[in-house]
Amino acid sequence: MTMGHRLIAAIVVFVLLGGVVALSHWRGNQRVPTSPVAGKAVEVQVHVTNAGDRGPGTLREALFVVATAVGPTSISIDVPKINLETALPAFVNGHGVKLLGATSGVEIDAQALHAGPVLDIAAPNTSIEGVVIRNCSSAGILVRASHFRLSASTITSCEVGVEVAENAGETLLERDHFVKDRLGVRFAAAGRNSAVANSEFTQNKDAGLWAVRGAPDSHDDAIAIHDNKFTEDGIGIVAGNIPVLVERNDFINAHGVDVHLIGAGAVIRGNRINGGASMGIVAENARGAIIDDNELEGIATYGVMVRGSSNTLVRGNRLHNCGYGLAFVLGDAHGASTAAGNTIIEPKFDGIDVIGDSPILRANQVVRARAMALHVEDFQAPNGKKLQSQPFLDNNKFDNSPAGGSSTTAAAQPAAPTVTQ
Repeated sequence: MTMGHRLIAAIVVFVLLGGVVALSHWRGNQRVPTSPVAGKAVEVQVHVTNAGDRGPGTLREALFVVATAVGPTSISIDVPKINLETALPAFVNGHGVKLLGATSGVEIDAQALHAGPVLDIAAPNTSIEGVVIRNCSSAGILVRASHFRLSASTITSCEVGVEVAENAGETLLERDHFVKDRLGVRFAAAGRNSAVANSEFTQNKDAGLWAVRGAPDSHDDAIAIHDNKFTEDGIGIVAGNIPVLVERNDFINAHGVDVHLIGAGAVIRGNRINGGASMGIVAENARGAIIDDNELEGIATYGVMVRGSSNTLVRGNRLHNCGYGLAFVLGDAHGASTAAGNTIIEPKFDGIDVIGDSPILRANQVVRARAMALHVEDFQAPNGKKLQSQPFLDNNKFDNSPAGGSSTTAAAQPAAPTVTQ
């Protein structure tokens, strides 16, 4: 072989080797590599480098790749914005998927997506961090598997920010922002070990957080809702027959009720509620609710209303400069509710109203009510039946305020506005 032929052969071999290396690199990013231990899969890492709706390097292609992996996977979005046109495949890798926005504020815009969730979590052990999802006609994220975590993300202008299905459990939402959605977060059931923490809910039209179902389940764990901030939502939290533990949250200027409780299983403790055009905390047809150690200021009407409820405890709350302080209306005669150790300062009207109810009022203090410290009335039902109010009073203190019961009977009033989904 001449020198020229040997040179050509060497060049061909070099080019072929380069192609093999490039192919190996591509396969390494798209397929499951195996460790030196036979059959043991290691984590697959896929990078989204194409902002389009379909094709190589897109988020769609990445989800197809991780769906076929036999081990844990991670997806890094390396483009600033993705515009979706059609529905994405679901997250279906049961070994775990991590979706990470590699740059701050990676956006997924779903304006052209007319139905279905943007991200569908159908397999356990999935986490999403550092993404912005906007303009969803349905849910930003649908969670229908256990062990889901969303962190440091924003969901805005969607029908529902995060929809948590009944079969999901151990859902953790932390350090997230829900802005101008119809519902920021919706739970169909309590699940187990689920929490919403250190997040912000802002200007959500109907509610920041909605956790409602038709009937209670005594085996449910409570959803922990703590250290969040709710600002100018329609309603801050609606909880109906799903146990919730609502602690250390801030509620600011809700357009409706800040916290609306229906049914059983709610504990509302250590929250701060400031401003609002309606009521602070409403327990409606509630059973065994605990409203404890909250601070309420500047509420337009009632700070706390307990309506049609039984065995509800309102204890150690501090109310300042609200329209009214506490109200007990049409309670269950066989399960009296209790107000104990509450302090009500400078209500614009009455400190405590009792209408057609007989609660236990113990060691409460009303200071400088502009109307009556305690106002008691019977209730005249539409069928003519009179519901008497006979509260049990023990060691209450009404400073500089008139207190007394009226012999008049309150006429039937329209029911409180029904909360609709």
